[in-house]
Amino acid sequence: MAHSLLIRDGGASMFYVEREPWHGLGKKLDKPATAAAAIKAAKLDWDVRKVPLYACEGLNNLLLPHRYAIVPSFAWGKPKCPVFGSVGEAYVPLQNNEAFGFFDPIVGENAAVYHTAGALGQGERIWVLAKLPDDIRVVGDDITEKYLLLSNSHDGESAVQIKFTPIRVVCQNTLSMALALGPTLRVGHHRDLKKRLEQAVSLLGIIKTQYASIEESFQAMAMVQVNGKRLAAYLQAVFPDPDPKKLPMVRYERARKRIQDCRHWSEYFFVRGKGNAEPKVKGTLWAAYNGVTEFTDHRDLGFGDSRRLQNVWFGNGYSTKARAFQVAETNMRVGWN
Repeated sequence: MAHSLLIRDGGASMFYVEREPWHGLGKKLDKPATAAAAIKAAKLDWDVRKVPLYACEGLNNLLLPHRYAIVPSFAWGKPKCPVFGSVGEAYVPLQNNEAFGFFDPIVGENAAVYHTAGALGQGERIWVLAKLPDDIRVVGDDITEKYLLLSNSHDGESAVQIKFTPIRVVCQNTLSMALALGPTLRVGHHRDLKKRLEQAVSLLGIIKTQYASIEESFQAMAMVQVNGKRLAAYLQAVFPDPDPKKLPMVRYERARKRIQDCRHWSEYFFVRGKGNAEPKVKGTLWAAYNGVTEFTDHRDLGFGDSRRLQNVWFGNGYSTKARAFQVAETNMRVGWN
């Protein structure tokens, strides 16, 4: 599966508005969706079931006490029904319509619009991306749009997460940052899940404050000039050297080569990345940060189309970009050597 999206009823489980996604799949909506329309368009109008788990050997079946399998309703009872995960008694599934409902209050107040949503893999992870109003103008015509990304995993391993996810318009880089309050809001799958989600809605009052801080950081980056020495130090901190004491020699050499490639390509995009040659951007810390994010999102070695979306939002790519932001923040706070 070259795109990692769930395919159901002959189509990709995804909708989008405005720009077509990089993989060209999904259903385009002409206007921002209501929750009900978004769920239907993204083929997410299904739920998951928590069913008893058995151990089987031959004709013998043994009920495993207090253990359950999480399965999708659209495949339950079919021969190849996927099992998303094994969970305990206390686990409470968050259904897809409930996940969308988290954004309903701010969408209903015209404080956000549903922008894209879909499911990855066999449906074990779903996401909702909501676009917020009032873009960030970093410098000149360099615009960054503001988004919130909600993801929900049905595998029993991950909490519900809501991430601040700005996107730089000129190159469509997804900018990730390690914020003072953490990069995400997290809500675990427990008996008080729905109550905690309702409380989390009130926590979204921090959106304006956090995005004001993000805007200040981006604009400050554009004021810091980066020479060759500073760029090398920055990329070394973002892509630290592997520890030869913790890896066999062959793996260490492979890891060291990958780190060198990451630094090389990030330096390349620092100079030649989209938007980085603009007079007020060229040679700045903002360009250095976006060199890392453009490489990670669009050219990261070892992550082809099959894992790109997963990597950008949830995997090593997200961690790398958050580290790039944190290193930039630290350098601006304590000063460069």
